[in-house]
Amino acid sequence: MSKPQLSILRAKARDLAHALARRTGMPVNKLEQALEHHDSELRQQKNRHPIDAVWDLAADDRKGTAAGVSSVHDEFYDEHGLTALIAIDP
Repeated sequence: MSKPQLSILRAKARDLAHALARRTGMPVNKLEQALEHHDSELRQQKNRHPIDAVWDLAADDRKGTAAGVSSVHDEFYDEHGLTALIAIDP
């Protein structure tokens, strides 16, 4: 039984597909599935609001942060506002 073939008519696209197949070890006919997946992701992103990208970046950044760490800096403030951070020894 022969494997289904990916038909690429443009020479440049065909050359790129074969180069990608060599670099990844993925058969050329599997590249069609990869292209469909990429197309699906792009279609989903098209329907997203631009601020969603900001939230994604923030979530990715938090992955490297230790548990319990926050951006709250209450220790720098007292009832009068920002406190002196350097203790001056008389």
